[in-house]
Amino acid sequence: MRLSCSVLVGLSLLLAITGVPWAASERAMNLRGKNALSDYSPPESFLTGNFVADEVEPSYIFGKVRDFVRSRTCPTTWLIEEGERTRIERREQQSGPLEYTLYLEEDYPGKIVYYVFVDRSQANLTQWIEWRKQFHKSKTEPQYGAAKISLEQASQSGFPVAAELRFVEIGGELLLKRPEEVLIDDLGFPPTYDLKARKAVAK
Repeated sequence: MRLSCSVLVGLSLLLAITGVPWAASERAMNLRGKNALSDYSPPESFLTGNFVADEVEPSYIFGKVRDFVRSRTCPTTWLIEEGERTRIERREQQSGPLEYTLYLEEDYPGKIVYYVFVDRSQANLTQWIEWRKQFHKSKTEPQYGAAKISLEQASQSGFPVAAELRFVEIGGELLLKRPEEVLIDDLGFPPTYDLKARKAVAK
């Protein structure tokens, strides 16, 4: 018998109330092992921060990460790669803000979806641009300049950004569709701020 997500969520809530941890499916555990992923508790600054869903040319801000998690219909778990966990543990040896990747696993009956986020909560926009330079060198300003300006204006309007949804994977396969489109078209998760129009989205 295949259980629906609503039933699974009800079971996970019941287990949480009774103090029994939710048991991930065999499919989820196999995929975690393949990708060297394990449970992780993200910082509040990340969970309560707004997020975008495009690294270079975001069109929207999508509200708080925690609200997105709550919108999911199947049991979810935050995961991190072992290499990233080690890098966080050694952060005192690094200078400047630390940016790292987190996986939100949604355990559907028959498939596993990963929402791959980047925690940017420790960096302001200037530091965010500086971090990009180690990957994009002289192309950083031309590529990210417009995004920086629109994100600065959004922050001044009360919509600072602390995270980014970088990719969506289903069953270990990367979706080629832009994450912004996945959120709006496929998941029905509405944005809260229009970066092109430079104003909050009417509810």
